Amino acid sequence: MKQYETKEFKDTRSGFGAALHELGKINDNVIALCADLTGSLKMDAFAKDFPERFVQTGIAEANMMSVAAGLSITGKIPFAGTFANFATGRVYDQIRQSIAYSNKNVKICASHAGITLGEDGATHQILEDIGLMKMLPNMILINPCDYNQTYMATMAIAEYEGPVYLRFGRPKVPNFTNIDEKFEIGKAIVLKEGSDLSIFATGHLVWEAIEATKVLEEKGISVELINIHTIKPLDAQTILKSVAKTNAVVTAEEHMMNGGLGDSIAQLLVLEKPAPMEYVAINDTFGESGKPADLMKKYGLSAENIIAAAERVIKRKK
Repeated sequence: MKQYETKEFKDTRSGFGAALHELGKINDNVIALCADLTGSLKMDAFAKDFPERFVQTGIAEANMMSVAAGLSITGKIPFAGTFANFATGRVYDQIRQSIAYSNKNVKICASHAGITLGEDGATHQILEDIGLMKMLPNMILINPCDYNQTYMATMAIAEYEGPVYLRFGRPKVPNFTNIDEKFEIGKAIVLKEGSDLSIFATGHLVWEAIEATKVLEEKGISVELINIHTIKPLDAQTILKSVAKTNAVVTAEEHMMNGGLGDSIAQLLVLEKPAPMEYVAINDTFGESGKPADLMKKYGLSAENIIAAAERVIKRKK
């Protein structure tokens, strides 16, 4: 197994902010919109250097999505940023009607996603946004795992024509991917090949899955570990190839069990290659206020939970 190590911890929202600023330098059609959270989304460098292409909508997220849709008609590439809760649940009607339905070239940039928003609590910790957004026709859904991958994903979606939901977070997490690795929308990354078990992880849970894989390998379990950074479109070919070898699956995500990555993979497998499967996800509950690491542990999103799920599913193999 390639040794994935980290020498630094960085927040994924900063990866988005750095890439947005770089896009501002190289693409005059990129427009940034924000709903009064410029600093929180690290959009301040773009706002400072390209004020004529920055729109501060205030706490008016529905209007922001409508303005972004309008700008896209003129040939601009709008990046509309706010917290994931406000970027989905608060404005679902505008996204559905004005962006997805008419296939507008709008990039919905959703920070502070999942339980690791931490102390702001349940009202801000949206855990169902992946489900909401992946059900919309035409919508691309990307959930990168660290700073570098978020940077590369942000650069990549500027080149894609159509609506995109880009999900990232607040806490500093291990930054371990290669900044020079090309980001290909819809193409999973095989971090390690194996024969006994397939682990499909996304977002912050990719690092937890790496840590879990080290322990499982020491126990003699050969793990195939795959980073699913694009949840829609799902890389069915890579998933099915892996499961054909292992016939056992664990999915890991910082999201509700209902509607998340696990559900997407389960739907694929039930049609193409049924196999024993375990979920590592939040099980039908709202979050609460607390430190991100403590919440990850309480809600069962740690390496230890992935290890336990792996051992359960191995026992279920025929």
